[in-house]
Amino acid sequence: VQLQASGGGLVQAGGSLRLSCAASGRTFSSYAMGWFRMAPGKEREFVAAITSGHSTYYTNSVRGRFAISRDNAKNTVSLQMNSLKPEDTAVYYCAADKNRRYLPARPEEFDDWGQGTQVTVSS
Repeated sequence: VQLQASGGGLVQAGGSLRLSCAASGRTFSSYAMGWFRMAPGKEREFVAAITSGHSTYYTNSVRGRFAISRDNAKNTVSLQMNSLKPEDTAVYYCAADKNRRYLPARPEEFDDWGQGTQVTVSS
């Protein structure tokens, strides 16, 4: 599946951004979808994911501030990011798990990746 992420930008601390990821293909609804991020000098980090059954889960540092959602009719997954902090600054990637893994959260559990979108939070 081809993934195209968008919505990144520059925002002040405390602000909000909404990331979107558009997917190709007819079986999007069967995929778990995730968001990861990579900050300079750091490894790729799990942020949030949503299963085909619309169950959601988050890394602790964003829980309560970020919300992941999906629209299967539009083949899109979104990440609403509120109360942004400078430490949220990173390139954000969307990813698809096409193999029905149980609550995937590691990069190796996702099969296809988007190109990334930069999020910069100024203090």
